[in-house]
Amino acid sequence: MTAVLLVDDQELVRAGLRMLCRSAPDLSVAGEAATGAAAVRLARETRPDVVLMDLHLPGMDGIEATRRILAADPGARVVVLTTFDDDDHLYPALEAGASGFLAKGCPPPRLLAAIRQAAGGESPFSPDVLRRLVARAVTTRPAAAADLTPRERELVHLVGTGLTNEQIAQATHLAVTTVKSYLANAMARTGARNRVQLAVYAVRHGLA
Repeated sequence: MTAVLLVDDQELVRAGLRMLCRSAPDLSVAGEAATGAAAVRLARETRPDVVLMDLHLPGMDGIEATRRILAADPGARVVVLTTFDDDDHLYPALEAGASGFLAKGCPPPRLLAAIRQAAGGESPFSPDVLRRLVARAVTTRPAAAADLTPRERELVHLVGTGLTNEQIAQATHLAVTTVKSYLANAMARTGARNRVQLAVYAVRHGLA
């Protein structure tokens, strides 16, 4: 069971997210917060698997709340769910440690899938956001290539094209657990902290 902490200052939005999460048999609501300070406190008390974080909150905003939650629990997964998906909101959220970034207008099935992906160690982003991340990193942050095995290079290439672990497993006829193991090794070799950075690496080094 994946426990989800809902953070949004609008009660109506939280009610909708609560109903959506409770409609899924594998998800539960760990708590709800209307402010950044409450989100930090509840995250410390409930230790949720995934935090759905709005950015515009009274008092402490979602960026600072994300930073504090992850400082206390580096293993937490924070997925930003916001009305605005522009760069002025995207990059500060990622710098704070957010694992994913979605617009509030995304379809309910996509949001449920994103929660599951985040809980499984993946980084749910819309394709448009991922392309912007990659484009910025390619033009501004050169890096040395790592010594990847042929299989790791193959899987990193598929990450760079935007495939999930399940899709990569189907494409390569590997078990999902095997895919995760290869990608964990690739992240260790490349210094990538998450799938987005691994996708950036793939593009910067001609693997995607």
